[in-house]
Amino acid sequence: MFNKILIANRGEIACRVAATAKRLNVGSVAIYSDADAKAKHVDVCDEAVHVGGSAASESYLRIERIVEAAKRTGAQAIHPGYGFLSENEEFANACGKAGITFIGPPVEAISAMGSKAAAKALMQSASVPLVPGYHGDDQDASLLQREADRIGYPVLLKASAGGGGKGMRVVEKSEDFAAALASCKREAASSFGNDRVLIEKYLLRPRHVEVQVFADKHGNAVYLFDRDCSVQRRHQKVLEEAPAPGLADETRRAMGEAAVAAARAVNYVGAGTVEFIMTQDGQFYFMEMNTRLQVEHPVTEMVTGLDLVEWQLRVAAGEPLPL
Repeated sequence: MFNKILIANRGEIACRVAATAKRLNVGSVAIYSDADAKAKHVDVCDEAVHVGGSAASESYLRIERIVEAAKRTGAQAIHPGYGFLSENEEFANACGKAGITFIGPPVEAISAMGSKAAAKALMQSASVPLVPGYHGDDQDASLLQREADRIGYPVLLKASAGGGGKGMRVVEKSEDFAAALASCKREAASSFGNDRVLIEKYLLRPRHVEVQVFADKHGNAVYLFDRDCSVQRRHQKVLEEAPAPGLADETRRAMGEAAVAAARAVNYVGAGTVEFIMTQDGQFYFMEMNTRLQVEHPVTEMVTGLDLVEWQLRVAAGEPLPL
């Protein structure tokens, strides 16, 4: 186990990670911006390092300052929390080059799941169920129109590099496709610097169910059951319920095993969440994988009695899964 870790985040998640570190007798280092000099996460950690101005771009997103803070304080590993740099390949790479353990998945797994289109191609090869759609490289507008017509309306346009509900458009009929595509590409380019889109059949009244997965460096992988996050506003989750209600045992098992197959397909290590969309008759399809500890992880902790941050630290330190 590590002697000391740096927590590259603020607020609730930084306090959450610090609490587990303390219980395991692992030293903790906080980082803080000008605005957060007296924040709670600074107080609960054993040490604290100032990394810059109040704006995140001047502090919590400054990779070189965060890595330098870890080196200066003797932290052997960095926990990124969620948000900020938690799914940033450059940050994970920088940690590795500095000889510091990144408490998260390998860079290759972050990269593979960072593009929705590339992730779906991988999942297809791993026999993980996919919503009928088009995820190809050819982004010619007329080809995309033909693919949408082939899939059948309504279809959903999604930014390949997107997230947080941005760069998404529901298209009800063929004559509306061209305008929706142009609008979706503009938003994708503006939000993510990448205007590539994918097309999927738009499922009416679907459920949104996500599966917590965990893998170690020894080839072991498990699923820690599911969370129903169907109650959303503007594609943002409002409620999480675990276990997902009303699932047949065989469906729950099949979904969990598909989530583990998804993790294995990218040689995953650590905590991850595989998101599925489900029809009213119980058919489920892969949506995406979040390569981090999610905001919602305490919901899984409440139903399993497990400390997922402890698992993260143990797996990152090279230990096998505790269960």
